[in-house]
Amino acid sequence: MINLRSDTVTRPSAAMREAMANAEVGDDVWGDDPTVNQLQERCKELTGKPAALFVTSGCLGNQLAIKSHTNPSEEIIAEWDSHIVKYEIAGPSFISGVQVMPLKGVHGFMDPDEIAAHIRPDWYHYPKTSLVCIENTHNRAGGTVYPLDDIKQVSKVCKDNNLKLHLDGARIFNASVESGVSVKDYSTQADSITFCFSKGLGAPIGSILCGDEDFIIRAHKYRKILGGGMRQAGIIAAGALFALENNVERLKDDHKNARHFAEEISKLPYVVIDMESVQTNIVIFNTTKDASRIKEVLEGKGILLTNDGKDKMRAVFHMDVSAEQTEQAIGIFKTLKA
Repeated sequence: MINLRSDTVTRPSAAMREAMANAEVGDDVWGDDPTVNQLQERCKELTGKPAALFVTSGCLGNQLAIKSHTNPSEEIIAEWDSHIVKYEIAGPSFISGVQVMPLKGVHGFMDPDEIAAHIRPDWYHYPKTSLVCIENTHNRAGGTVYPLDDIKQVSKVCKDNNLKLHLDGARIFNASVESGVSVKDYSTQADSITFCFSKGLGAPIGSILCGDEDFIIRAHKYRKILGGGMRQAGIIAAGALFALENNVERLKDDHKNARHFAEEISKLPYVVIDMESVQTNIVIFNTTKDASRIKEVLEGKGILLTNDGKDKMRAVFHMDVSAEQTEQAIGIFKTLKA
């Protein structure tokens, strides 16, 4: 089975499993797990942030960031199709008591002038705007890479208006290897950043949240409230460390496979792809046929992917899909009747 549902389906390699099995552990709730501490130090180096906190998921990292940056009854600005808006179950309102002002972006990127125009005036009828959230790469836009110059403009708007900026960098390493911009250069534009180890990097679990020391102290406390404290977490932190040391540069292979797949299936009469959006490891395409039916037929032929409604589909490439399997997937697509 060729699983293109997501890059979250990756499985730890034998070498990663060995590193996890041999991890030195302690009680992380007490701050005594040496492997977790090593991971957090490494992520501080990568992002240039003074402090870091290991968390179970990117969703938790994002919600801790929102909670730590805001107060109840405030408002945050986020792109309308972003993960925080679409896939985190109204977490900002449920956990932090804030509402979201969603703005429509182009390829997932909000116009800095639009952000500035939607900052609430200081009037007692309005909530206070306190935070802007951006996503890089942008999942639902097709894995698009947020240009650094654009992020700098958003960062300036935030600074000029005394707002915090959070970067949901779940796939920030995909952005980095594709653009040549370091993770540190991206993250220094924001007040906080999350990124995931369990997507293209291939670890089984975990994300990191980075920011200044006071911010991470608040996030640490909220992590405890939400049940996110872990004991001998070095076992999973070791997988994350292994991923950082061994699985970053190979992300280019996933991008190459995704691009090749997109170029080939775009030739099919029932497939429509915005090739401008195919920048990293995600391929989102429209079809003139019923997407749920295509998904069902492909599953019977050995390919798993997802559909979004009646005419949109997504394929995600990762370390468990080789170039040979990519060719197989293309061949199977070509057997489908128009």
